[in-house]
Amino acid sequence: MELKLINAQGQSSSTMSASDALFGREFNEALVHQVVVAYQANARSGNRKQKDREEVHHSTKKPFRQKGTGRARAGMTSSPLWRGGGRIFPNSPEENFTQKINRKMYRAGVAAILSQLAREERLVVVENFAVDAPKTKLVAQKLKAMGFDSVLVVTDSLDDNLALASRNLPNVLVLEAQQADPVSLVRFPKVLFTKGAVAKIEEMLA
Repeated sequence: MELKLINAQGQSSSTMSASDALFGREFNEALVHQVVVAYQANARSGNRKQKDREEVHHSTKKPFRQKGTGRARAGMTSSPLWRGGGRIFPNSPEENFTQKINRKMYRAGVAAILSQLAREERLVVVENFAVDAPKTKLVAQKLKAMGFDSVLVVTDSLDDNLALASRNLPNVLVLEAQQADPVSLVRFPKVLFTKGAVAKIEEMLA
């Protein structure tokens, strides 16, 4: 598989060879959907808490007499049918949202995403991507010169200068190759890899 190699001005200078297993795979929509949903589900934490009818603050007094009112009989105001009553099946902080994805499936899903990005020409490669100082302006100017507005940058190594300079840009995310996840890959319209990142992700996933 040949990937488009660009220079600092965003012009296509040449191409580079990449693994067909990683960048030339057929797109499997069902697998990609499963991998993305599982990744998002595994990031969730059980922080919702609702009260059942035992936990709500209520009186144990019968709200009105059993017969003669024309209303449905009621024993306590903590009933789930009443406003302010407890929930029947309340959410608990111990709720587990994790979904299991086999390693082979995860790798195949990421490879399918990368292959589709390459086919749609949304994935390009640059020799390296670095800045001399931790200044947001430097990264913004560098990406603007390449013609990127919203982009995911995947590098082989992330130094402090690049991390600090890129974190305030709202439509830019810089990650190391081992941190590249399926949600970030499908979120951005363009993905910029360094040559070292391509080699590293091939080593991890191919």
